[in-house]
Amino acid sequence: MRNNILSPVASSERYVILDVLRGFAILGICMANYPEFSLYSFLPDSARAVLPMASASRVLQWLLYIFVDGKFYTLFSLLFGIGFSIIITNAARKGGNGFLIFYRRMGLLALIGALHLMLIWSGDILLLYALLGMLLPLFRNVPNRGLLTAAAVFLLLPIAVDAVAVCLGVNLADAAVERQWRWCARYGITEENFAYWLRDATGYGQVLQFLVQGAWERMSEFVDGNRYFKVLGLFLLGFWIGRNRLYADLERIRPQLRRLILVGLLVGMPLSVVYAWSGMCGHPWGKVFHTAIYTFSVYPLGFAYLAGLSLIFLRCPGAAIWQWLSAPGRMALTNYILQSLLGICLFYGIGLGWGASVGLPATEFIVLLVYLAEMALSKMWLSAFRFGPLEWVWRMLTYGKRLAIRRE
Repeated sequence: MRNNILSPVASSERYVILDVLRGFAILGICMANYPEFSLYSFLPDSARAVLPMASASRVLQWLLYIFVDGKFYTLFSLLFGIGFSIIITNAARKGGNGFLIFYRRMGLLALIGALHLMLIWSGDILLLYALLGMLLPLFRNVPNRGLLTAAAVFLLLPIAVDAVAVCLGVNLADAAVERQWRWCARYGITEENFAYWLRDATGYGQVLQFLVQGAWERMSEFVDGNRYFKVLGLFLLGFWIGRNRLYADLERIRPQLRRLILVGLLVGMPLSVVYAWSGMCGHPWGKVFHTAIYTFSVYPLGFAYLAGLSLIFLRCPGAAIWQWLSAPGRMALTNYILQSLLGICLFYGIGLGWGASVGLPATEFIVLLVYLAEMALSKMWLSAFRFGPLEWVWRMLTYGKRLAIRRE
């Protein structure tokens, strides 16, 4: 079947709750990422102690561990898996080769992620999403129980991997860390100037030097945190949700949503406090314990966020807030990249140079302003256009044809 009969999901075919959840996830991702953009995460304790509102920063750091860390990328990964099922279903319904379209879409996303990683920000997640997303068609014929079993295995696997690594006395990320510091030495980046390099950068060339070593640092983070297993497990769980179209009739699963939020809060909340303690105190009970407590705190609370927002949506589906939340969700790729560009403009030396000089409360206040601006811009843009700008280009390249962007 020729590709010209294929097209993206029309506005009338979209489910608002998915865009709402995606918009909510974009806020949480910004909250998690901007402490690194502001360079606060890189600062030693002595430098943090002299920043404005230092005491409040420590309290806020605890709260971010409890309520933000890992929870929103959990939500975003689930939504990615749901999106995969929608793409395949949409293509099959129209008689096209859904997997060809999917692989082309993932290839383009990998390119976008690589450019983002190497040219804009070392904390990119898109490249990993695209590469792992290419594995999803391997599970297309796996029955529902098998999907859930595979998802559970991948989500639990990091605990076993870390336990074996500790027993053997090896660090799987050593090679990437060695490469990172080799590039740092080449450019003159040291432990002393690491936190200030981007703030003091007077040209993009210096930013690019930091990004090169940052790509190796990102790789070491993925390996050390077993991120690929975690993301693939969440993808499969999202694929199961999408295959069973649970998002299409929330009223039918209201009892299950209530149980999910109850269990998620009862399990995830207290364990998230323990997880925060472990993170704030430098993993005093070891890496295996920290990985285990991450698993049994982050995922339940992330699932509770999904269930809770869905229940609120069910209670008042016509509320205006959903229009505001869904707008950035419909332009998630554009807003994700925009957050990075704004971070550069605000915190790096080639911009306003606020980095390493503002505490965590000020950083998160900036996050709120950035997100409110994105909500307003997204809503205005979508009142005149069908897609966000990057979504439009991504879709045209995916489907190999020009798509009208203006609303008629």
